[in-house]
Amino acid sequence: MATPSGWRRDGNLPNELTSFVGRTRLLTTLRQRLREHRLVTVTGIGGVGKSRTALRIAHLMRTQFRDGVWFADLTRLQDAGLLRHTITSALGIADQSSRSAHETLADWLHDREILLIIDTCEHLVDASAELFEELLTSAAGLTILATSRQSLNARGEHTVTIPPLAVPGDFPGENLFTNEAVQLFAARAGAVVPNFVLDEHNIGPVAELCRRLDGIPLAIELAAVRMRALSVEQILGLLADRFSLLAGASRTALPRHQTLRAAIGWSHELCEPAERLLWARLSVFAGDFELDAARYVCSGDNLPDERIMDLVTSLVEKSILLSESTSSGHRYRLIDTLRQYGEEWLEKLGETTRIRQRHRDYYLKLAKQSEEAWSGARQVYWYVRMRHEHDNIRVALDHCLTTPGEVQSGLTLLSSLWFMWVACGLAREGRLYLEKTLQLAPQPSPERCKALWVLSYINSAQGNISGAIEAADMCSADAVRVGDSGAVILATKMLGTAAFLQNDLHKASALLGVAIEFHRSGRELNPGLLPSIVELSMVLLMQNDPNEAEVLLRDCISVCAQRGELWLRSYAIYALASVYQAMGRSADAIANAREALRLKRHFHDVLGIGLAIEVVARQALEDGHPALASRLMGAGQANWRTFGMPQLGSPFFNTEHDRCVKECRRLLGDEAHEAAFSGGKRLNLEELIELALGEHETDDPLPRV
Repeated sequence: MATPSGWRRDGNLPNELTSFVGRTRLLTTLRQRLREHRLVTVTGIGGVGKSRTALRIAHLMRTQFRDGVWFADLTRLQDAGLLRHTITSALGIADQSSRSAHETLADWLHDREILLIIDTCEHLVDASAELFEELLTSAAGLTILATSRQSLNARGEHTVTIPPLAVPGDFPGENLFTNEAVQLFAARAGAVVPNFVLDEHNIGPVAELCRRLDGIPLAIELAAVRMRALSVEQILGLLADRFSLLAGASRTALPRHQTLRAAIGWSHELCEPAERLLWARLSVFAGDFELDAARYVCSGDNLPDERIMDLVTSLVEKSILLSESTSSGHRYRLIDTLRQYGEEWLEKLGETTRIRQRHRDYYLKLAKQSEEAWSGARQVYWYVRMRHEHDNIRVALDHCLTTPGEVQSGLTLLSSLWFMWVACGLAREGRLYLEKTLQLAPQPSPERCKALWVLSYINSAQGNISGAIEAADMCSADAVRVGDSGAVILATKMLGTAAFLQNDLHKASALLGVAIEFHRSGRELNPGLLPSIVELSMVLLMQNDPNEAEVLLRDCISVCAQRGELWLRSYAIYALASVYQAMGRSADAIANAREALRLKRHFHDVLGIGLAIEVVARQALEDGHPALASRLMGAGQANWRTFGMPQLGSPFFNTEHDRCVKECRRLLGDEAHEAAFSGGKRLNLEELIELALGEHETDDPLPRV
């Protein structure tokens, strides 16, 4: 077929009207995929930059195709029957013969080497897939790069999903000035406010703005336009109504790119009614969620349970939901912008209250299930799972606190998650929630009793001994009034813990002994039996009876091993290390302290790590490594303060710590000790564990065991 008049061999690519910021790795991936595959579809949510990225890679690769790179925009095309004609016109083919459009296009492409960019295929998925398969079969030199909000599911198709830009906080230690989302905002803000520059005064608000906008390029660019009249701080303050705020793009932009609402609305229109309904109901989730949660919360009333999986899959394919495989299972997420859009629709449908109630019900059920399973072989799974569910737990708790008649459910949810607050590094949050909820439920009840002993437990862990005693006394009094004997015993155990921390050893021994006897015949290991045994062993050690303490701890470790329990086992092993240290068995002491730390790596157990670090520091000192001991104690103190009072506020633990510090200072001198101690304060929790295990580089290493 003859070359049309006015045809250019290099193609018809539109010019790039703005700078392209970041995406270096993505562009490299796209370039490689286009070399390996003849049909590549770029997918992603609305406004994420699919068209802009396709145009950038097209310009980068335009010299690599003998007959050029060509661009066809399907945005305004509504009739699938005109798809072939639209592409033919974009290629500049002016064939006026009686031949069919099929023959014309196939003949023209037959012997040419071309990259064809087909932009915005999501509303013509079936027609696009069929035509692309046909063209690629007949034209060996053709490569197609399509953009679509969902995969075309065509033969030979390879998809590349464009994620939102990385936002500040995605990568620990990242320089905010080099973050891609921040750089995009700076570039676009500089275009509308020529004197705008990123500096130490505005980098914080700009970073927060980019984070709140989920790294969506369109949203960031629309926010930058507002810099003509507003400061960054003002834009942040108005983000509650982001869809009204983020409007006013260039008049030459496509209608769906002139406002954030239009961009999201275009995706909404492309969804089937059932998909739209699920999108709205999924908006009650915060952060990510599992498929089972979506089934429980969102099924019913026009969404049968058996359809949820297919609908979730479809929303992933349409770039509404993000999906990720984690160690606790596959999870899905609506970014905040899409979630807010869904919330608006849920409110319009009049379903907000009912779906939030279902959400609360699911996470209350999950909390009870996790508590029952906590002391078993899947403890690490439940730690990871409930950390993943942290945001949704907060939403469920907030629902309980703000909805009339839901306070008792809030108490149950909070107290079922005692291990999350104590063992998983969230003590401060748990305490604040418990104190607030208990104020709303002043009447004695079994739910209130349980919440009170959990509060006592948290207070003890944070070193607030007076607060622990107060909560335990209130628990005991309420438990007597409602006839809850189990709560009376747990309150007794918590009072025993407080006595232990106060060095009231006789009282501690008696109270902890009562708790042990009560729980010994039952199946429940935590929080009654095993913690009582570990604490009683420490009381025995403080009473100069390490042999009896060792017997108790070995029995405790054996029970933990039989049940697959790791968290309390790590405490028992730590206590055993303390016992061996008192016996002068240095090698056994350091081996057990390190084993405790290895187990605690599975959990964000700041308290337990702090205790074990003290044993390692004392052993380092005894083994002739005072600088390492100082550094370990500095790191331990700094990390401990993120959780509560160092050394649990215990006179015994404080005396041991102060003795170690004093000896390090004597051996090193004030200046060298302070330098090592301060150096330790800069270590995070994982670096601290590495240092104690001999995995962290140091000038004064403790030998590995």
